[in-house]
Formats: sequence, C-alpha cells, structure tokens
Amino acid sequence: MDQRLRSSAEGVAVVTPAAVPERTGANEPGERIEWIGLSSVRLPLAQAISDAKVFTGRQRPMTEVMMLFAQIRSSSGLEGVGFSYSKRAGGPAQYAHAREVAGGLLGEDPSDIGRLYDALLWAGASVGRSGIATQAIAALDVALWDLKAKRATLPLAKLLGSYRNSVRTYNTSGGFLHSSLAEVQENAARSLGEGIGGIKLKVGLPDTHEDLRRVRAIREYLPDTPLMVDANQQWDRTTALRMGRALEEFSLTWIEEPLDAYDAEGHAALAAALDTPIATGEMLSSVAEHRALIDARACDILQPDAPRVGGITPFLRLATLADVSALDLAPHFAMEIHLHLAAAYPREPWVEHFEWLDPLFNERLEIRDGRMLVPDRPGLGITLSDQARAWTVEATELGGR
Repeated sequence: MDQRLRSSAEGVAVVTPAAVPERTGANEPGERIEWIGLSSVRLPLAQAISDAKVFTGRQRPMTEVMMLFAQIRSSSGLEGVGFSYSKRAGGPAQYAHAREVAGGLLGEDPSDIGRLYDALLWAGASVGRSGIATQAIAALDVALWDLKAKRATLPLAKLLGSYRNSVRTYNTSGGFLHSSLAEVQENAARSLGEGIGGIKLKVGLPDTHEDLRRVRAIREYLPDTPLMVDANQQWDRTTALRMGRALEEFSLTWIEEPLDAYDAEGHAALAAALDTPIATGEMLSSVAEHRALIDARACDILQPDAPRVGGITPFLRLATLADVSALDLAPHFAMEIHLHLAAAYPREPWVEHFEWLDPLFNERLEIRDGRMLVPDRPGLGITLSDQARAWTVEATELGGR
C-alpha cells in the first residue's frame, strides 16, 4: 500500500487523497470513509495511583494514562469517535500500529464493520491478534460503531438493542491503596452522595491483615452498600483461598482478580470453593483468552474491556459467549463505551465509574439512584474537548477532509 505522508502547518502527519487504497468491498459505491484522524493524548492524573501491583514491587505508581483517539468521517459528513488507552506503558506502540493499518479503511463502506475489523486485524497479524495489535485497532472499531449509531440517529445502546436505559454503577477510583482509610471513607461517602450504587476497594497488600482491617472498617462504615474488592492478580492460590474464606463474612458483591489473569484453572477452583462470586477478565486482550475463562467456569462475573480486546466488535462476540454460559457482566474502565454495551447485555450488569477521563470530553454521564443513565445523544454521545486537543502529543490525518 503506497501511502504518501506530508506534514501540515500544524505539524500533523497527513496522507494525501492520492494515497487512498483500492476498495476491497463487494458493494456498489455508496457512503465511503473519506478521512481518518488519529491522536495520541497524554492524560495526567491528579495524583499518583497505587494498587497492589505497586506494593508488591511489580509496577510503579501510575501518573498518567495514554489515550489513542480515532475519528472517522464518511462521505455523509458525519464523524465517529473512538478511543483506546494504555496505563504505564504501550501508548506510543498503540498509536504507531494504528497509524500503520488505518489507511486500509479509506474508501470503504463504514457500515461493513465486521469485514473492516477482520481486515484491520489481518493487516497487522504478523505481530499477533491480541495485545497492542488489537488495542490499537479498538479505537478505529469503536469509532466505526459510533459513526453507525450516529447515522441511525440512535444512542449506541439502542442501535445494539438495549435491555435497559440505565445500568448499576460502582466507583473504583476512591478506593485505591495509596489512600488512607479515612480518605477511602470520605471518597465513598462522596460517591454515594453523587448517586453511585456500589464501592470497590483495592486489596492485595503484602500484609493480608491490613487488607482485612480496611475491608472490615469500610463494611462497618457502609453496612448496606454493595461492596467489591480487587486484588489485582497479586495473590497465589493458597493466599486467595484463605483470603476468600476470611472475606466471606462481609457479604461482598465479588472478589476481583484474586489470581493471575491467565490462571483459569486456579480461578475455577476458587469460584467452586467460595460463596462470594469471583470476577476477572479485564487484563485479557482477545476473545480466545476470555473463552478459556468461560470454558473453565473460572468466574461468576466476566469483566471484559472493549479497548483491550479490540473494540466493540469482539466485545459483542464474547458477550454472547458469556450470556450463553449464564455469566454476569461488569466491564472494566472506559464507562463512556461500556455503559452502552452493558445496557445491551441480557443479564443485569454493573458498569465501573472512573472520573479520570472526564477532562477529555465535553459531556458528562448522568448518575442517579445507584445507576448510570444511557445518554439520549446519538452514538456514544461524546465529543472531544479542547483540553484533549491541548494534551495531544502526536497526531496523523489520512485521506482528505
């Protein structure tokens, strides 16, 4: 594919219209993708974030999130917006991969999302069909779905076939391990006052007694609130079983990532041994990896992440597998996307509330009575803010405006 890049006056790499590839679709000419914009955005966090992986020495505190945004404009004049993200490392690699393969969408019918997803996947298959490769094309896939819903003048949830207009929501950002117990209590009270329905605490400290002390204190502080804990993969099988048994008295909604994300056998044994539901899946980056969990009955609640598994197209595939296996659903992070996907899941799900991405968008999601409301705006219902543009560190345009 001969794509000729030039630099615009703003320092953005641009692909000239002459670089549009030959159409691969079988349909007659109709609406076509004319322009694609990619941007890498560095989102600084208000304070350094620490979970169990920091306290076990496996990662450093998180100070920023690297975002990959894709904007896709069709000949109708409508534009879809999608995003992916990376924490601590991988953001530049995601952007570079997306920049390499995105040109294959130019000239294509934006309605053919399944076919276009497969084309993007195989364009970079030599580096794999999971991990950074799928996370990079996720932003493009999400943008195509956003565009499709806008063309239908429907919220994405309605386009997919929603079961509900709101979804149970819980907050995670206030329960990290860098916060003192008093701060966690204050954060929880504020979240509940803003309409949040549940609170998740981080656990997985080297001192398991301190974990139990924090959970007990929060349960006593919030005796009737749905409460979840997340060990971020830091327990071994013996510790997970012992902690799971010790946590039973607190009537938790779930225990999240008690073991390594790829330990399907260990998760299955834990799920069978405990009354408290087991939740996992957020770190996996393909449908195949999730299917290994599902086939092993390794969890009660599946937690897929659309940007990590490759976008909405593969998310819908694994959601079908989860529903057929009678699993509950609680998608990880990216509430701006997952609210719509959770609303279209047959079983009553949860969606995770993080306010970290708020500065990137002009709109805010409404929360009321423990639930997050699906917006009535077409598509995802989000537009990029001026702040997102100010935090852009690299950008590329393909095609012509």
